Amino acid sequence: MSAKTSADVLIGGKIYTLSGYESEDYLQRVANYINNKINEFDEMEQFRRFPGETKSTLVQLNIADDYFKAREQAEKLDRDVREKEKELYELKHELISLRIKAESSEKATTELEKENRRLLLNKAKLESALEDALLGKVKGQVVPEPQADTGERGKQKKTSGEGEAEGQKKTPGAGESGGQRKGPEPVHRDRKKHRGEEKLPDGPEDKEETENENHSV
Repeated sequence: MSAKTSADVLIGGKIYTLSGYESEDYLQRVANYINNKINEFDEMEQFRRFPGETKSTLVQLNIADDYFKAREQAEKLDRDVREKEKELYELKHELISLRIKAESSEKATTELEKENRRLLLNKAKLESALEDALLGKVKGQVVPEPQADTGERGKQKKTSGEGEAEGQKKTPGAGESGGQRKGPEPVHRDRKKHRGEEKLPDGPEDKEETENENHSV
């Protein structure tokens, strides 16, 4: 607690000693305020006609009016301050809520971006696998058969060709196997062999042979 102070002040042309726990400067300002009020009333001609007690009462009433007005203004200011503080508190609370929502949104956005990257990676893998599968299918259609199979087939064709050639050598042609008559040379030998036993009709070749024999005789 501060020490009590005293100060001599001049009020209404008289010296008074004021004491209190406020500073001496504050006490002088209070005395100046009262002197200003007295001077305001002294400027009014009607106030000068009032007795001294009435003058003091009017000054006191005016000071009390200033006090209540100042007090009301202070209370109003205090109410405004409390309302502003309440609004500020609500704004701070709303700001915190928005910050929490923003952090949640950022977290959700990060998760969605991760999921999007994962899906894009899977899409790229699937597209690559599909492209490889399609290319492999196309290559499988145009690529020739393996060399080993070709060699076996070539051997089979060669063996089959050799067999057919041997068959052609051993087997007579289609015309001969179809029942056509034998060539003239075997018939000629048979005719010479059996000339004495049976006379066969002379064919064109026999006629030529007979003519040749007649010429030689």
